[in-house]
Amino acid sequence: MLRKLAAIILAASLSLPMVSAADAAPKKDFKICWSIYVGWMPWGYLADSGIMKKWADRNGINVEITRINDYVESINQYTAGGFDGCSMTNMDALSIPAGGGVDTTAVIIGDFSNGNDAVILKDKAALADIAGQKVNLVELSVSHYLLARALDTVKLAEKDITVVNTSDADMVAAYGTSDVTSVVTWNPLVSEIVAMPGAHKVFDSSQIPGEIIDMMVVNTETLKDNPALGKALAGAWYEVMELMTSDTPEGKAAKEEMAKASGTDLAGFDAQLASTAMFFDPAKAVEFTNGAELPKTMDLVRNFLFSHGILGTNATSVDMVGMSFPDGSTLGDANNVKLRFDPAFMAEAATATP
Repeated sequence: MLRKLAAIILAASLSLPMVSAADAAPKKDFKICWSIYVGWMPWGYLADSGIMKKWADRNGINVEITRINDYVESINQYTAGGFDGCSMTNMDALSIPAGGGVDTTAVIIGDFSNGNDAVILKDKAALADIAGQKVNLVELSVSHYLLARALDTVKLAEKDITVVNTSDADMVAAYGTSDVTSVVTWNPLVSEIVAMPGAHKVFDSSQIPGEIIDMMVVNTETLKDNPALGKALAGAWYEVMELMTSDTPEGKAAKEEMAKASGTDLAGFDAQLASTAMFFDPAKAVEFTNGAELPKTMDLVRNFLFSHGILGTNATSVDMVGMSFPDGSTLGDANNVKLRFDPAFMAEAATATP
């Protein structure tokens, strides 16, 4: 992954079979993938605890939840049709599956990063010190977006640094080497790195609140033909959200399991949650999805993607890939909508009985 990440992703997505309308005919068995991140740890827990099976049974389907150790690889596999749904950010949903032609719907808005994504310098304490450095990050991911937004605050541009594409799976080890002086990544990696010698967090996502959004997305055709999948996912998710906020021994045990799975303890997990604006209440998630700020955020995101040449295959305009919002409004080509924000399943979950 030494050249542009998106070019590799889009080439791979075009060479592998996509999920077609025929593939998305009504069915009973579904596959969902996720990767390690504080806001996505509930997916592993709801699978292991039986909560997902409970909601799948209630809706007459089977849902298999699989953890993928590399975040970008999880999105690639979803885009190629290997999974019906996947956890990913708003930006990556637009650039990879939507940009690659896979019509995708955000069914759960789980949180937005409120400090979990960060720029970290070694032996330097000011963001402006990043000038002239090599910066290790997952190229063309939300880390790249965060870096661009950070540079702008100190009147620097990407030409003033050198991006080094680095897998999230390798980030901590990379920081530990002598030739790596700057990284941009997300939790739990941020927590590990800032605990290492000389590490200084100089910018984080709390300075751009609401822009890095963590979601569960599902193939739109699959969801259209199988609304039971959306109901089961939302029902299971919000049962876990209620458990996490219950202040009960069961809730504590659930968070301890998530902490262990993410490589930390309960205190560390709670610290990560503190920098995550989790929508534990589905009504709050619906409100955010319906809000006027979401289209503004996605306009920022799509312009970043277009400026980096990764808004769809051979995109000649920022409007090439369309997005739709709950009020019926669109950004981009209304005849080529490939990313949809639909709060219906979250709204239904707000009134569902556990």
